[in-house]
Amino acid sequence: MQSTSNIFERPLECKLQGNTIRYYREGSGPVVLCIHGITTYSFIWRKIAPAFTSSFDVIIPDLLGCGDSSKPLHEDISLKRQATLLADFCSHIGVSQVHLVCHDVGGGIGQIFAVQSPHMVCSLTLINTVAYNFWPVQPIIAMRTPIIRQIAMASLNKTIFEIIVRRGLFHKDACTKELMDLFWQPMTTSIGRKAFLHFAHCLDNSNLTSITHEISALSIPVLIIRGDADVYLSSNIAESLHSAIPHSTYVCIPTAGHFIQEDEPELVAQHCLQHLHSAL
Repeated sequence: MQSTSNIFERPLECKLQGNTIRYYREGSGPVVLCIHGITTYSFIWRKIAPAFTSSFDVIIPDLLGCGDSSKPLHEDISLKRQATLLADFCSHIGVSQVHLVCHDVGGGIGQIFAVQSPHMVCSLTLINTVAYNFWPVQPIIAMRTPIIRQIAMASLNKTIFEIIVRRGLFHKDACTKELMDLFWQPMTTSIGRKAFLHFAHCLDNSNLTSITHEISALSIPVLIIRGDADVYLSSNIAESLHSAIPHSTYVCIPTAGHFIQEDEPELVAQHCLQHLHSAL
């Protein structure tokens, strides 16, 4: 499998609610919408997307406050807001139905999207996802405290961020300079660092605990993938989701951490593709 895709060479933009959403799109067929998490942006799908584009129309946005999308520091960018915005984004670009492939807090956004707009969601893939009340986790919790945010703003640097990324990988040699440059890119500006901390501040697990019943009632195909070495999100999350969602499929990958797309991209792509094709 190629390590990169031409999809990222042609950025697109969409204006929504006074903000700009940067996104990438390639392929044809049923739409796959990839949703990243809080410490990443669209780049995290660069090793997965090439496997999808021969059979699917792949759309990869930067969430509001992340990557190259707008970074409003005084707007709600909670998971619930992001889910509503993504549904509007899809409608705006002429997409009526999607298969959601989500990672980290992107999985929480995907769950809300599926519950709020069931007519739009054909299948759901949750990769090292948040759910219920098992999160936020450290260091995100600390960053929601005003004084800690100020300290983090002053002290957050690439070395500290590398420690966070390295802990999230099973294969430590995957933590290359290239990868860290990608992770760090939005943090090179003050507005980027402030937006990251603002996103952390907006996280609220009540966005997900409030839809517990609806999640259990999902009738669409759901795939849950966990990297067994994920130090940031407990196995209780994936196991509880699998237990609660009828007919869901659960896959555990022993040789992967939180940033599973870097640890085992081929395996992740393989499981996702099998699920996507079975959902057609």
